[in-house]
Amino acid sequence: MEETKAASKKTLMDRFLNTVEAAGNRLPDPATLFILLAVFVLILSAIFGSMGVSAVHPGTHKVIKVVNLLTEDGFRMIWSKAVSNFSGFAPLGMVLVCVIGAGVAEKSGFLAAFMQKVLGSAAPALVTFTIIFVGINGNVAGDAAFVVLPPVAGVIFLGMGRHPLLGVFCGYASVAAGFCANIMIGMSDSLAYGFTEAAARMIDPNYTGSPAINYYFLVASCVVLSLVGTLVTEKFMAPRFAGQDLSKYELDEETLRITPQKSKAVTYAIVATLIALGILVALCLGDKPVLGDPKTGSIMAGTSPFMTGIILTVTLILFVPGAVYGFASGKYKSDKDMFADVSQAFKDVSGYILLCFFCAQFTSYFAWSNLGAVLAIKGASMLKEMSFTGVPLIVGLVLVSCIVNIFIGSASAKWAILAPVMVPMMMILGYDPAITQVAYRIGDSITNPLSPLFYYFPLILGFVRRYEKDTGMGTIIANMLPYSFFFTIAWIVLLVIWVTFDLPLGPGGYVHLPK
Repeated sequence: MEETKAASKKTLMDRFLNTVEAAGNRLPDPATLFILLAVFVLILSAIFGSMGVSAVHPGTHKVIKVVNLLTEDGFRMIWSKAVSNFSGFAPLGMVLVCVIGAGVAEKSGFLAAFMQKVLGSAAPALVTFTIIFVGINGNVAGDAAFVVLPPVAGVIFLGMGRHPLLGVFCGYASVAAGFCANIMIGMSDSLAYGFTEAAARMIDPNYTGSPAINYYFLVASCVVLSLVGTLVTEKFMAPRFAGQDLSKYELDEETLRITPQKSKAVTYAIVATLIALGILVALCLGDKPVLGDPKTGSIMAGTSPFMTGIILTVTLILFVPGAVYGFASGKYKSDKDMFADVSQAFKDVSGYILLCFFCAQFTSYFAWSNLGAVLAIKGASMLKEMSFTGVPLIVGLVLVSCIVNIFIGSASAKWAILAPVMVPMMMILGYDPAITQVAYRIGDSITNPLSPLFYYFPLILGFVRRYEKDTGMGTIIANMLPYSFFFTIAWIVLLVIWVTFDLPLGPGGYVHLPK
């Protein structure tokens, strides 16, 4: 009788998400899925390559043809580059380096103790808001937030008596779906602007701006998305996980209990972190800073050691407080204890490492075949031919970017293809490059958590399987849908308001070209 009542209380959204979850979980294991996708790409490359399908790159004006990989040369490349595809898979190296710092910070108990000390008596909604706000701004640290935040959020939620998967999903959705929003200018801003400026100069050779052209809009986005994400988590997602037995999940009560010794250990860890940050700042100061670009001296240049080494920086900033806390709290008696935790952290992502092998083969085949590039160019050209104007045109840019984002994981690779089409097209219609760039960046973010082809999708699956070993892709997609849907609505509404009132998007960035 009680089960019937519970079933009758399910909302329409719950029933829809349960259907998506059930359907998605019928899909094969992600490793098998990537194998099938790789085979599918090979077949498509043979079909479209034989047909001579091609597109003209709008930036270089070179003809890009679909390459048939089912040839002798294609087979040789597939066979000989399997290992280098895996070892050169960029997200793998980032994750493994980040795990060193994140493993110590998490397993020493520092992150949980820090959050307990700062937010121990806070309302659940405030904790949720904090996690989402941190996640949305995580792109400032490159991709490190994908590795750090979801598992930490799971531990924090479990310590509060809430379902750990709710925390994991909340953390991952905020990092992935809100990826371009931030309150600090970061590497993603610089990368995007580089392509935007080059594309804008195709129309106006004198165009100049800065990586901050979307800054005002993105700061506002942080606040709006954090509020929307909190609402989605508390009103729609939390009821899905309510009433479940949490006793089956291992929770070290001692880790979450803040004793005077642990409180002092947190203080020591914070002091050590501030010292490490001070050293980092010192390396960034001066006319020719150590971490600055050798030619320009800028630390924000894409080639500067500071920007190219951002993952190492994040790792050290996590490792230092984790190690200090571990020894000060008594968790670590020797360096062997500390590195045992690092080894355990690597074991936790072993499933991701396995999936990366197959994912790397698939993404390499997709890149070699040029299918993604041709698809992106054709999609942008189709939008151009629709002759939309005003708000429908700008929303169209967002939606095209969403679709392309599902097939091409790299943000810079997508914008390198789309910018030379979209930016000049919009400038001819009187729109500033800043509005085009922000529309693209919105689309480049909101479908991240839904795509099984996204580099970090296997990683989140691994985090979830720490709690539920039989979890499938359908569970991930179903629990990401509400975040992607409401983030899309909120972001588009915010963008429409900005366009309607013709507000500046950032320093030197506008909706319309200055007259």
